[in-house]
Amino acid sequence: MDRKIRVGAVSYLNTKPLLYGIERARIRKDIELIIDYPARIAAMLLNDEIDMGLVPVAIIPFMREYHINGQYCIGSNGNVASVCLFSETPIEKIEKVLLDYQSRTSVELAKVLLKEYWKVSPELINAGKDFRDHIKGVTAGVVIGDRALEQRQHSTYIYDLAEAWKGLTGLPFVFAAWISNKPLDPGFIREFDEANRQGIGHIDAVVAENPYPFFNLHDYFTKHLDYRLDEPKRQGLATFLGYLPKPVTQDGGEVEGRVGTLFINEIKLDLPES
Repeated sequence: MDRKIRVGAVSYLNTKPLLYGIERARIRKDIELIIDYPARIAAMLLNDEIDMGLVPVAIIPFMREYHINGQYCIGSNGNVASVCLFSETPIEKIEKVLLDYQSRTSVELAKVLLKEYWKVSPELINAGKDFRDHIKGVTAGVVIGDRALEQRQHSTYIYDLAEAWKGLTGLPFVFAAWISNKPLDPGFIREFDEANRQGIGHIDAVVAENPYPFFNLHDYFTKHLDYRLDEPKRQGLATFLGYLPKPVTQDGGEVEGRVGTLFINEIKLDLPES
C-alpha cells in the first residue's frame, strides 16, 4: 500500500491501553489514526473510508469482505461494567428499553439476551442523544462505554450484558475487534499486534494518564475487560454472530457477503444456526 494505513479506533476508555501502545510504537508513522464512537468507526469501515477499525463485531454480516486481524480485541469474560441495561425497576417489570445509538453490537446483544436469557419482550426504541434522562419508571436503557460507567451512579438496577451472555452461553463476549475490509500486510499486522501487547503491559501508566472519578480504571482494565482474542472468545464471537439476523436490502433480498463462515486469523469457524 503506497499510503498510510487508515485505522479507526473507539473514543472510549476501554481502548486506552491499546492506543497507549499504538501511539508509542514505531508503526505509528505508518498509520493515519481516526478516533470516534463505535458506530461511526463502523460506518467508515463499511464505506471504505478507513482500512481497518476497532469496530463492533455486529457489522460483520454487512461486509462483503472482512478480515479479523491480530490477537487482541475489546472483550470480557464476565462482568464488563460498561455495557449494561439500566433501570429503576426489576427487569420483569420493564415495559420499554431505549437502545444506545453508539454501538450496534451492544444493541443486538441486548435483543438476544432479552429474548433468550431474561425471556421478556419490552418495546424496543432506538434512542438518540441525551436518552439517559428518560431512563425512569418502567423505561430502561442500554448504555455503553464511559457513559455506562457514569450511569452506574444513578440506576437502581444494573444488568451487565457480558455477565448475562456468560450465563446464557458459558462463553466470553467480544464487543469489538480489529477488522479490515481488505487484506493487510502480515508484517504490518505483526507490528500492530506487538503495539497492542505493549499497551496492555503498561496499565499503570494508562491509568495515570486518564484520571477518572466514576470507576476504578485499574480494575476496569484488568478485571472487567479482557483484551486477548483467544479461542474461547473466538467461539463466543461465532456463537453471537449465529444469533444475528441476516441483513436484507431495501427490496427484501439478502445482502451478499460471507455470512455463515467466519475467518479469524486464518482459522475457519462455522457459525451456528440461530
